[in-house]
This record gives sequence, structure tokens and C-alpha cells, in this order.
Amino acid sequence: MTYVWSAATTTTSGTVLLSHGTGGCALDLSWLAEPLATAGLRVIGVDHHGNNYRSGYHAEGFARWWDRPQDLSVALDHLADGGPVGVAGFSLGGYTAAAVLGARINADMFGAIATGRAAVAPPPEYPTLIDELTDRVGADDIAAWIDESGDDYADRRVTAGFLICPAQGQLLTSTSLRGITTPVSIWWTGEDDQTPAETNALHYASLIPGATEHCADPSAGHYVFVRDIPEADRIRTRLASAAVTFFREQLAA
Repeated sequence: MTYVWSAATTTTSGTVLLSHGTGGCALDLSWLAEPLATAGLRVIGVDHHGNNYRSGYHAEGFARWWDRPQDLSVALDHLADGGPVGVAGFSLGGYTAAAVLGARINADMFGAIATGRAAVAPPPEYPTLIDELTDRVGADDIAAWIDESGDDYADRRVTAGFLICPAQGQLLTSTSLRGITTPVSIWWTGEDDQTPAETNALHYASLIPGATEHCADPSAGHYVFVRDIPEADRIRTRLASAAVTFFREQLAA
């Protein structure tokens, strides 16, 4: 499913692609999309196939992270209007946004996970993921996945990124992060137990040239951006305002 929030002004300032977190849905980020649209930006969000709760979960959708940036590029292929384009994402969507800008998975590290040489816990949204993949996906397919995982999925039409609690920080190549030349704004929370800032958001920020990093709230957790919990509205409003300012400046440049 693809969603479009049309710009509320007669003149569109650009387009922002939107990527949700693991097992989520583009509508989870309506709190971000709606202020961007009100500010004159068109927003395109996708429900990543096999990795969203609206159309259902599939093990491959949780394991093949690199399919996500391709989802955004396909949406842009069909809905591009020729104007400037930015990208925003939360959690695994933050990785997705970075991948659109040029971040690449370390294929050797993914291979260690895919072949069981490195043990990792399944995502909480899909506790049977590893068992299902082990039962169903053969060695030849896994070998092909490993090759695909490290490819470049950047979309050169996208010229700015807004990353919220981005995931997969330790599974990306440092070279690819250092090679990102577009403006990037990175946001994190102080009590994030899913994508801890030290190994994710701050890691991204330390390697992407010129990236800015900001603490959205020192006492908030990971899910403040997608669940109705205390202080969520205040923190989301702050982030949405920052995103409006960021994209207005960067997409007008």
C-alpha cells in the first residue's frame, strides 16, 4: 500500500518519502506526514511488503532489509513530480532512509547472521522468524541473499534525510556511511532499548559527513513515536516541527 499526503499549499516545496519501523505501517507516522503536508511538502509513504501489520507479516519481509529502499524507489518512480526529494524514516525505516542515501549493509556480517554463525534474537514483532527461515529458505537462496544484501540501493534523486532512532548501525559499512554527501538530520531518545543511540543514531552521526544529531528527549523510549504513551504528543510535535524546518531548508537549496 502506498499513501500520499498532498501538499496543503498551491505550490509544492518538494516530496518526502516516508519509511515506517519494523512491522509497522506508514500511517503510524501520520504525526510526521501531516505537518509536512501542511507546510507545503508532498509526502509519500509505503507499507513495506511483508513487514507491515496491515497486509500481513512474511519472514522474508523481516529478513531482507535491503528490499525496503527499493520499495521507496519504486514508489518514487510512479509518483515523482520532478521536484526535489527527501526521505524520512523511523527505526528500521531510519536504516531505510540511510540506504536510500547510500548506506550499505556489510554482507559478511549479514552472512554470519543468515548462516547462523552469529546468533541474534528475532524481532519482537516476529518471534518465529529464525525458525521459519531455517525451515523454508535453502542454502542457495541464502547465498543469493548474502550477495544482494551488500549492494548499493541508493536513489540519487533523494537529496536529504531525516532519521529517527535509526536501526542497523553496526551492520552497515563505515565506508558507505562516510560516502553519504547529502544533508542528514538524526534524532534519538535517551531510553531507547531497541536501537540504543550509542550503537545506532550516534554511530550514524559519527560517520556521515556533516550529519547533525539531536536528542528528542533524554527520558523517552523507542516507541514514543508510534504508541500512545505519556509525553508522546509533545515529543512528536517537536520532531515534526524540526522535520518541517529541515526539509524546507534542504529541499529549497
